[in-house]
Amino acid sequence: MGPDPAVATVRVAVRRVLDMLPPERMVLVACSGGADSLALAGALAFEAPRAGRPAGGVTIDHGLQEGSATRAEKVVRAMADLGLDPAGAINVTVGDHGGPENAARDARYAALDETAANLGAAAVLLGHTRDDQAETVLMGLARGSGARSLAGMPPSFVRTLEAREIRYVRPLLDIDRATTRRACLAMGLEPWDDPHNDDPAYTRVRVRHEALPVLEKALGPGITEALARTARMLRDDADALDGIADRSYADCETTAPEPFSVALTLDGLAGLPKAVRTRVLRKAAIAAGSPPGTLAAVHVEHVDRLVTAWRGQRHVDLPGGVRAYRREGRLLFGPGRPE
Repeated sequence: MGPDPAVATVRVAVRRVLDMLPPERMVLVACSGGADSLALAGALAFEAPRAGRPAGGVTIDHGLQEGSATRAEKVVRAMADLGLDPAGAINVTVGDHGGPENAARDARYAALDETAANLGAAAVLLGHTRDDQAETVLMGLARGSGARSLAGMPPSFVRTLEAREIRYVRPLLDIDRATTRRACLAMGLEPWDDPHNDDPAYTRVRVRHEALPVLEKALGPGITEALARTARMLRDDADALDGIADRSYADCETTAPEPFSVALTLDGLAGLPKAVRTRVLRKAAIAAGSPPGTLAAVHVEHVDRLVTAWRGQRHVDLPGGVRAYRREGRLLFGPGRPE
């Protein structure tokens, strides 16, 4: 008799990812203790030995909730009981740059980057599901941030730490949240329900518990699947445009005077199609310190007017305390400061 269908579904998703990674090297799972990442940890613990590779797990203690250290210890024990080795917790300090959600994410990824690099991991697996993808697309639509936001979360991406590349993979993006919860039940795993997941102070929580149910009621079932499908369809287009924008950014970049950190030539920018130019401007703003999670299309549009519709505007304020200026044939990005 085979495994429960939900368990089999999660295991197959992990197996496909492991087959695409360099052989024999360790794979880590980032596990919060919630149903999604716990089911992922269980599947990795089952599949990794059969693929002839070591597997470990790490949980991040943000220290933002009472009893977070105790919860982290329980998650570590659960991962160790599954057979993941090493299994450990990392305490991080969450700042306030870009808001609490962005700051927590930045601290979490920095800790995961360092852990993966130290262990020589081939990849870090993340437990985001199709439901998370739908929520991300809907929030991107609300921000008006363009095709890249509507493309949602990529199945994999790479971060760089001191010239070392850290690969992250999301095996569960085509699997719904209900399946991961059923998989935990079938594997005898007890997931932890983060109280933040029910706190309406967070945008994602409001989307999950208020916006999506309203859309389901008004438009019929299948909204989550449709949003995730939209993300897949737009990702190829967004990837192609982003590739062109990366090359254009390099062509436009020039030396930035103090105290600015990024400078682009206006002549180079003016000749670009708007779809490429706005991507270059967004990339410049992020490079100067504007948080990508709060940098919206309206911000980039105002910066674009410094290039295409300049009427003597002094600067444009961007999230993260960044300003964009037009001066002496260049577009300059740097810290906001009095004129």
